[in-house]
Amino acid sequence: MLTVHHLNNSRSQRVLWLLEELGIKYEIRRYERDQTTNRAPADLKTIHPLGKSPVITDGDKTIAETGAIIEYILDNHSDGRFVPEKGSEEYDNYRHFMHYAEGSAMLPFLLALYTSYLGEAAAPLNPIIMREIKSQLDYMEYHLIRNEYIAGDELTGADFMVIFPLEAAKTRGRLKGYDACKDYVEKIHKRPAYLKALSKGGDYAFGPDN
Repeated sequence: MLTVHHLNNSRSQRVLWLLEELGIKYEIRRYERDQTTNRAPADLKTIHPLGKSPVITDGDKTIAETGAIIEYILDNHSDGRFVPEKGSEEYDNYRHFMHYAEGSAMLPFLLALYTSYLGEAAAPLNPIIMREIKSQLDYMEYHLIRNEYIAGDELTGADFMVIFPLEAAKTRGRLKGYDACKDYVEKIHKRPAYLKALSKGGDYAFGPDN
């Protein structure tokens, strides 16, 4: 059976949401962040050398990195759901946003987080980071104004990726003026499968009403 090695308050919440949408049977093995460092526990390194979450095991296979996990589940357990028809514009968008979410989109948000620990030393970088955050939010807003979901009018695997940077932005008050992004996050948060995954996953700082 597929097992999700789930770290509380982490990106692995997206994997639980996908599995609930697909109605797949799975197990959760829980890990808790260190209360002092907020880092993943050393136990995760026994599953994968990077010691990070999400990571899944499926039989004798171990898959790490959210995008790779979502692609693996869609390739092997979805019966074609959440993958647009190849050759379509939606498929091109799907492939793009699958990689965009943890590439271009997340980088400035992570930089903002890490430099926040530096105090005044981060001042020279802050304007550059804020411009890049605005650029990414402008880009996602552009797509979501025109589409029901990030790749088109149907939910796809890309939505399970893009939701996290937008949740992070919303939690930090960065979606003011981005009505399409805000509406999109709220729409996802109302999906029954999302709420079921949230009830199973536990503590998650980026969920509804945060």
